Amino acid sequence: MEKFEKVTGVVLPLDRSNVDTDSIIPKQFLKSIRRTGFGPNLFDAWRYLDQGEPDRDNSGRPLNPDFVLNDPRYREATILLARDNFGCGSSREHAVWALQDYGFRATIAPSFADIFYNNCFKNGILPIVLDTVVVDKLFGEVDASTGYALKIDLAAQTVATPTGETFEFDVDEFRRHCLLNGLDDISLTLQHADAIRAFEERHRGEAPWLFPNE
Repeated sequence: MEKFEKVTGVVLPLDRSNVDTDSIIPKQFLKSIRRTGFGPNLFDAWRYLDQGEPDRDNSGRPLNPDFVLNDPRYREATILLARDNFGCGSSREHAVWALQDYGFRATIAPSFADIFYNNCFKNGILPIVLDTVVVDKLFGEVDASTGYALKIDLAAQTVATPTGETFEFDVDEFRRHCLLNGLDDISLTLQHADAIRAFEERHRGEAPWLFPNE
C-alpha cells in the first residue's frame, strides 16, 4: 500500500449528500476482485450517458457534460470534497478501489458511512472529517477558483488552503501509523513473519500427524 504522508492536490467538489456505494461503483462491476481497473467506471451512471458494463472499452462512451468528474477544471483532482454520509449503502470495498484507481488520495466530508470509512484506511485513502461549516467554506472556495488545491499533512493532521488557513482533523493513532508507513492488513501480518514461521515449525513437531504429506 502506498504511504500517505503529505499530499497536495486539486480538489473535486461533489456537491451531493448521501452518495452511496452503488453510485460510486455500480453493482455490475462487482464481479471482479482484481482491486484495479475500476477507475474508468467510477461514478459510472452519473459520468456517462449510457449503461456501463464490465470489461467494456470506455474510451468511446458518451460523457455527461453536467457531471463534475467530466469538468476539465478537475481532471487532475486527487482530493474529493463531498457532503454528509458519503459512502453509505452496501459495504462493497470496490467503491474505495474505484476512487483509488481513479487517482484520489483523500476524501473530505462532514461524515462518512462507517464501513466505507474503515475500507478507506485499509486501501490507502485518507477519509477526513471536517465540520459542516468548514466543508461549506471549502465548496465556496473551490467554486470560485480554478486549480484550487489543498495541502494535507497526515503527521500533523492538518488541511491547509491556498491562503494558508489551516484546519485540524482527528485520526485514530493506529490508522495514522498504518497510512504513514503504507501498511495494509497483509503488510501488518508480514511484520510477524518470523514468529509465524517459528510457530509452524513448532506445530509440525508437536503434531506431525496433521502434516502426513510432508
